[in-house]
Amino acid sequence: MTLELEAGLPSTRLLQTYMREKQTIAVKLVTGDTVTGTLAWQDPQCICLDVDGELTVLWRSALVSLKGIAS
Repeated sequence: MTLELEAGLPSTRLLQTYMREKQTIAVKLVTGDTVTGTLAWQDPQCICLDVDGELTVLWRSALVSLKGIAS
């Protein structure tokens, strides 16, 4: 069974917009930590942030919230 990203969901479309516009986002994790960077890619299970040139993979199950940061 393959998992596919549901492109019709508002959350997926918003993340695609953040990625296309290279907007900085802040991601709050279940640990209370916040990771800030630009979205490099997403799949059904993870997102990948570019944090100062270093790629960081975050499981979607670890995310509490995310928001765009005005540049």
